[in-house]
Amino acid sequence: MSQNGRGYAVGLFILVLAIATLRNGMKSRATDDLQAREKLHAVCPTTILRSLILAFFFCLAGTCAFAQGGPPYYTNDPGTPGHLNWEINLGYMPFLYSDQSLSHAPDVDINFGIGDRVQLTYENAWLRVQNPKSATKYGLGQSNPGVKWRFYDAGESGLQISVFPQLFLNNPNDAVRRGITSASETFLLPFEFSKKFGPVDVDYEIGYQFVRKGRDGWLTGLVVGHDFTPKLEIDMEIYCAGAFRLSEEQPTIDFGARYKIHRPLIFLFMAGRSLEPARSNQSYFQGYFGMQFLLPPKSYKSD
Repeated sequence: MSQNGRGYAVGLFILVLAIATLRNGMKSRATDDLQAREKLHAVCPTTILRSLILAFFFCLAGTCAFAQGGPPYYTNDPGTPGHLNWEINLGYMPFLYSDQSLSHAPDVDINFGIGDRVQLTYENAWLRVQNPKSATKYGLGQSNPGVKWRFYDAGESGLQISVFPQLFLNNPNDAVRRGITSASETFLLPFEFSKKFGPVDVDYEIGYQFVRKGRDGWLTGLVVGHDFTPKLEIDMEIYCAGAFRLSEEQPTIDFGARYKIHRPLIFLFMAGRSLEPARSNQSYFQGYFGMQFLLPPKSYKSD
């Protein structure tokens, strides 16, 4: 089999693996509530986490290149903007639950490159919390500063690995008191990996959350995508986050796209839902609709 053929075969394997995981989660819903809850907790973190790690390490046998993580997805990748370049993402992010909704309107993600391997990040959002039992609340979310360092980079044809420590800090306002943000503050320590199999791009992330005023947690995500045209990229993501010693994992699946309107302007889209039945902490819809700005324009290749 040719190298291209192997790439397609591996890509197909990953997609089938992801769909099988989703199918197992959907099957569990057909049982009674207690059995469904037990099966779904077995799906995540154990089954989903194992599937994501297996898929990623299977990918290590392939040829490498840039992956597809970062906005509009939750999973990050090792990519950085480049020396003295900016990457700014502005998006609307709705999260719909059985008893309430939460929106980032807007979500602001600002990234600045220092050298070819380091990225400074700041993210925050203006939050809208709507609950049928009370008045709609608005407020500033947690500040999210971070530094990404791609410490291993074998080039476009080699493996890329980064570490991306981040803080999630409450601002000096009344958002916590009004129930808009959590009282917990977090230090997140994730690692990102990128690979490519022929026409299929793969990005994987796994991290540990050190939580103040709460239980420590974890996260993991896998993005699989393909550039269908020079301007259009379509991806699928499976993502899961949770707290240790608690059965409140949040496994999600989503599909999204990036469309290069004209460098430096890129349209970002993502839509998905929880793999578990909708309830107060499991969404029946989540999305990202926004734009990415790459500055200065002359630093980026025109398409």
